[in-house]
Amino acid sequence: MTNRVLDQRYELLERVGGGGMADVYKAQDRLLDRPVAVKILHEQFQRDEEFIEKFHREAQAAARLSHPNIVNIYDVGVSGDDHYIVMEYVPGKTLKELIQQRGHLSPEEALSITGEIAEALAHAHAHDLVHCDIKPHNILMLNGQTAKVADFGIARAVTESTMTYSGNVIGSVHYFSPEQAKGTMITPKSDVYSLGVVLYEMLTGELPFTGENPVAIAMKHLQDEPTPVRRIDPDIPPVVEALVSRMMAKDPAMRPSSDEVVREVEQAKTMLNGNAPAAAPDPYATQVLPRVGGAGVNGAGGIPSRRAQPPAYQPQGYEPQYEPEQEKSSFFRSKKFIFGLVLVLILGFGVGAFLSFGKFWSTNEVVVPDVVGKQMTLARQILEDKKLRVNVAETYSADVPPGQVVSQTPEAGSKVKEERLVTIYVSKGGEELTMPDLQGLSKSEAEAKLQKMGLKLGTVYEKNSDEEAGTVISQDPKAGSKISKGQEVDIIVSKGPKTKKVSVPSVTGATLENAQNALSSRGLHVGSVTKQQSSQTAGTVISQSVAGGSEVEAGTTVDLVIAEPASQTKTQEKTKTSEKQEPPKKNETTKTK
Repeated sequence: MTNRVLDQRYELLERVGGGGMADVYKAQDRLLDRPVAVKILHEQFQRDEEFIEKFHREAQAAARLSHPNIVNIYDVGVSGDDHYIVMEYVPGKTLKELIQQRGHLSPEEALSITGEIAEALAHAHAHDLVHCDIKPHNILMLNGQTAKVADFGIARAVTESTMTYSGNVIGSVHYFSPEQAKGTMITPKSDVYSLGVVLYEMLTGELPFTGENPVAIAMKHLQDEPTPVRRIDPDIPPVVEALVSRMMAKDPAMRPSSDEVVREVEQAKTMLNGNAPAAAPDPYATQVLPRVGGAGVNGAGGIPSRRAQPPAYQPQGYEPQYEPEQEKSSFFRSKKFIFGLVLVLILGFGVGAFLSFGKFWSTNEVVVPDVVGKQMTLARQILEDKKLRVNVAETYSADVPPGQVVSQTPEAGSKVKEERLVTIYVSKGGEELTMPDLQGLSKSEAEAKLQKMGLKLGTVYEKNSDEEAGTVISQDPKAGSKISKGQEVDIIVSKGPKTKKVSVPSVTGATLENAQNALSSRGLHVGSVTKQQSSQTAGTVISQSVAGGSEVEAGTTVDLVIAEPASQTKTQEKTKTSEKQEPPKKNETTKTK
């Protein structure tokens, strides 16, 4: 793709990145003589109107924004079959690469980057735009210092490590908000949550929630609280931990707005620099207090201990008493305690099992609705609306998309007591496998290898390349990546080297030798040569199978027809025939009449 010029203006220099939808190239704008970044839609999406619409949506969305912390959009266009967007070129790494390189960032640097991203989001939110996919991969670091937010709008078409809970909600599962996980309405507060996750990762080098699959991670966003950052790194200031906690609140109403994040970041930076007034001590804060009575238990003012030195004088008839610890130890070893414990466990298990069948004392019954095939959050809501309790369990399923209900217990249509516990088994995709390397195999060999592993061959694309025709040259997902059993795998098969187009010369009237030389010089082959009687000079070409001036692929075969003089025998026969057919005499014609 490099060494190309789009619309006689943008010269592609090198590929600098890309994703599941487009590749990004560094290019030179010949007209304005400046470096730019050009994003080009992947070849397999060039005829997909939906993807083209979503691709151009990024340009339309980002073009409305003008902010120093947002990547600028310069141009959008189509060159041949290539749909492209021209953007500001930002030299440097992504924030994700910076975190991976350094492990984690200092609180001061993390706050500074967070403030710049929050300012960019505040500008976008003021223009009624929600990014929906804030993550370190989409934050470009100009010279390693200034943060610039990229990919406004295109997040809605990304497929790599994303998850959809409804027809309109997509986000990167490690960073998206609880409302994105539920599939409910997204607001600017959703971007704030994602930015809180980014701040968490900058401070600790870790993600707040991880899991075996997207469903498990989404469940944690909905139900679990992240490990406090100060538990991971005690050197993180409490004011920074409090900001992370507020930004990652489950309830959007409890999160600050992007404007408020900007202000709170500045306040936190001021406090870290030691310029803020000391706050009065909180009387309700957790404190470490000395033991009452000081170090000496029996010292002055202290409370004597029963386990201290025995008294020097004991009255006659004194009998030592068991210490409380000894009494407890004897009790816990007694048969009565063991029997009581077993009885409590049995009763607890029995009551729990009994209550799982609903309110046994109630006369109200409900019909269990059918939630198989529905998204987990929707299924939960349907069941709870019927006054049923819900237990979610995960299971592997190659046939049911992740996040959808595979089966349920009790079955749909069953009549049960209200508050009955219904277990829904949610698909977490097929069993996890490691993607094999298919490059170099033929299409049939690749398909056989996938079937042997329980995978399916998806779409097969063809592309010209230097590899032998019919050979797999690319695959999606890539070799070595983790995929689910039963998943489809797309491949690109080589069509062989791309043949160039040539113009067919007109050889009519030329000698056969000259015609052959002219065609060969253009990379064309001479096919069959037939003779046909003609009044033209013998041995000259009177027609060709491909008209002169036509554009054909190099190597195309052109058939020729050359002139041949009429034979003498046929000429004499023609003369005799003409002599026999004399016109009738005039007087004979009159007699006839």
